[in-house]
Amino acid sequence: MTGALFDTEAFDGHEEVHFFHDAQAGLRAIIALHSTVLGPAGGGIRMWPYASDDLALRDVLRLSKAMTFKMALAGVALGGGKSVIIADPARDKSEALFRAFGRAVDSLGGRYICAEDVGTTPEDMVHIDQETDHVVGLPGKSGDTSPLTGRGIFRAIEAAARHRFGSDDLNGRRVAVQGCGNVAVQGCGNVARHLMGYLKDAGAAIVAADISETAAARAAQEFGAEIVAPDALLAVDADVLAPCALGGILDDASILVLRARIVCGGANNQLAEDRHGRALHEAGILYVPDYAANSGGVFSASREALGGGEARARAQVDGIGDTVGRILERAEADGTAPSEAADAIARGVIAAAKDASIQ
Repeated sequence: MTGALFDTEAFDGHEEVHFFHDAQAGLRAIIALHSTVLGPAGGGIRMWPYASDDLALRDVLRLSKAMTFKMALAGVALGGGKSVIIADPARDKSEALFRAFGRAVDSLGGRYICAEDVGTTPEDMVHIDQETDHVVGLPGKSGDTSPLTGRGIFRAIEAAARHRFGSDDLNGRRVAVQGCGNVAVQGCGNVARHLMGYLKDAGAAIVAADISETAAARAAQEFGAEIVAPDALLAVDADVLAPCALGGILDDASILVLRARIVCGGANNQLAEDRHGRALHEAGILYVPDYAANSGGVFSASREALGGGEARARAQVDGIGDTVGRILERAEADGTAPSEAADAIARGVIAAAKDASIQ
C-alpha cells in the first residue's frame, strides 16, 4: 500500500494519509491532510459507496489537494484536508458509525477539522461532535453550507460572463446545470438547487439533467428548467455549463462534445486530470477552476473555527466574483489556462506562508 500511495498520480506531497477501520461500527474511512502550512487542515466528509478502495483513495487525495488551494485563494487561516467514508449514505448511516469517525478525527489532535460534504449532513455532524471538538457545520451554528456555496458559484458565473461576454447580466443566458439534487440522499446536490434559484431570479434560461427523474422533475417545477437526458447535457448549446454533481466529468471525450462557452459549477475535481484545464483553454472554453467557484462553503463553515458572523461570511462569498476575475485576468495576461493561473496563485500564497514561518 505504501508504494501504491506514493506512486499514485493523485499524491501531491500530502503531509498525512490515515486509514481507519471499525468493524463493529461499520466504519471504513480515509482522512488525507494535504497541507497544514496555512493552519489546521479543513475539509468535508464525503460518504460514498466507492467501487474500490483505490478509487476512494484517489478521490480523497485529489479532494484534499483542492481544499488546500481553495483555502489559499479564500485567504482563510486553514490548510487543506478531506475525508471519505466508504459506505452508502442511503442505507449505511448510523450513530455508531459517525461516532467512530468522530473518534478517528479526534485522534489527529486538531490537525483536521471536518464538516459535511456529499452524502453527509449537519445532523450527522451532531454524532461526530459527541466524540470530538474538531467538527463544524452543526445545526444552529453554521449548519448547511450549501446556501452560501450556491451563492458563491452564482457570483463566479457572473464574473466569468463579464470576462467572456463583457457583461455580468445573465438575463436570457442559457445555463446548463448538471445535477439537480438527489432527493433520496440528504447532503447531495443542495448546492445546485440554491444556484438554480439565483439563476432563475437573474432571468437565466435553465437547462438541467439528473440521473434521478424525481430530482429533475423538481427542478422543472421549482425553477422552470428544461430537462434533458443526463448523457445529452454536455452537448447542449449553452452560454454556461455548471457541473454540480460528482467530479471527473471533463476529460478527452467530453471536451470534444462541449458546446458551452463557459464552464463554472459546484462539483469538486471537475477535471479528470490537471491537463484537461489546458485542453479546455485550447478549445476556446473559459473554465473557472472549481475550487475558486465553490469556496462559499469555506466561508460558511470557517466562521465556527475562526470566528466571524453570518454577515461577514456573506460579504466574503460575494467577493468570490472578484477572486475569479483576478484569476481570469492573470490567465489572459500570462497566456495560460485559468486552471494554471489559479494553481500558481494558490501555490504562491502557500510558499509565502512557508517563507514567513522560517524567518
